[in-house]
Amino acid sequence: MIAKPQPNEYAAFAETYINRAIVFDDVVAALANQQPETVKLFTGLYAAKGNYRYADDKWTLKEVLLHMIDTERVFAYRAMCVARDEQQNLPGFSENDYTANGNADAREMTDLLEEYKAVRAASVWLLRSLTTEQADRIGSANGRPVSVRALAYMMLGHELHHAHILKERYA
Repeated sequence: MIAKPQPNEYAAFAETYINRAIVFDDVVAALANQQPETVKLFTGLYAAKGNYRYADDKWTLKEVLLHMIDTERVFAYRAMCVARDEQQNLPGFSENDYTANGNADAREMTDLLEEYKAVRAASVWLLRSLTTEQADRIGSANGRPVSVRALAYMMLGHELHHAHILKERYA
């Protein structure tokens, strides 16, 4: 089981995500269990709202989902690199640029949901494969320290963060 991260293992911005996820003792099980809930949430909202956005400058439901997919891919890649003892600083990314260039609204929601499920399954398999030593490793991403276990909790918390926003502003 992956231990909970300590505050020195992640950048300040990640605290929002970590705080949402830290209530779970088994982050990998929580990630696996979260997937069907997220699919149900997006399926229901999309059936009712389509390409709704709650303000002109906010993302559509498809864009939110693609953002979640992209972010999980980045976090999982970072987790793999740090677990494998990568010594190089891993690059940051711009969520707004990724979303603007993701072409989400031209895609079918069913296809995005299948992609989400595949990415989540890959993340769960990666995290399940780690030894305690690998999960405890600390590397560098975007010029800041980050541990593998912090990245696991960030994956979970990032999705919890967006689920909260979806229920509050899109429902």
